[in-house]
Amino acid sequence: MNPLPPDTTGDVRDREPAVAVLPVGSLEQHGPHLPLTTDTLIACAVAGEIAREHGFWLLPPVTVSCSHEHAAWPGTVSISATTLVAVVEDIAASLRASGVGKLVLVNGHGGNHVLANVVQSAGGAMVLFPAYGEWQAARAAAGVRTSNDEDMHAGELETSILLHASPDVVRPGYADADSAPGDLRHLLSLGLAPYTQSGVAGHPSRASAGKGRAVLAALTESFRVHLPVLGG
Repeated sequence: MNPLPPDTTGDVRDREPAVAVLPVGSLEQHGPHLPLTTDTLIACAVAGEIAREHGFWLLPPVTVSCSHEHAAWPGTVSISATTLVAVVEDIAASLRASGVGKLVLVNGHGGNHVLANVVQSAGGAMVLFPAYGEWQAARAAAGVRTSNDEDMHAGELETSILLHASPDVVRPGYADADSAPGDLRHLLSLGLAPYTQSGVAGHPSRASAGKGRAVLAALTESFRVHLPVLGG
C-alpha cells in the first residue's frame, strides 16, 4: 500500500470534500522485526479504510511525532509536543481556508497524548481516532488475545496489522520476539528502555494477517459513531 495519496488538484476540486483525514504516525524503533515507520503505516491503513468508506479526503501522513520514550534506540526521531500541535493546527487552518471544515486525526502512536488537547480545543471541528477503548474493542472483535497494556509496542496487534496491510516490511523472527512489558507505571518519565532490551513490549508471536484484517474491519465499523460530529 502506497501511503501517499495520488490526488491531483483537479480531483480535490471536483470532489469538494467537507472532511479530511490526516494520518499521524511516528519514526521510532519497533524491535528487530518491524520498521521505524510502523506507526505511520498503521495510521495510513486505518485512515485509508475510513476515507474510502465515507468519501473523505485522505491526506499524506505526518511521519515524525512525539517518540521521546524510545530515544534509547537508534533510528528514533522526535519533535516536541509544541511542534506537533503547531503542525496539526496549521494544517487544520489551511484546510478551513480552502473550505474543508472538518478534520479527522488518525493517530498511530500512543505517545501523541497532546493530540487529545488539540481536538478538545477545536470546538467540534476535529475527531481523534482510534481512542483507547476503540483499540480495545477492535482487539476483542478480531480475536487478539492481549490487551493494550499487555501488548503495547511491536506486539500482537501492530505485527498483525502490518502482516495484513504491509507484509513485505515484517522481518523474519517475530515469532521469537516476545517480551512481556511488565509494570510500566513509570514509562512516561523513564522511557521504555528500563522495561525491554529489544524494544518489544508485547507478544508478536501471536500475530497473524487474519487478525490484522479483522482489526481494521472492526475499527472501520466503530468509526461510524463519529459521523454525527462530522455532519454525516
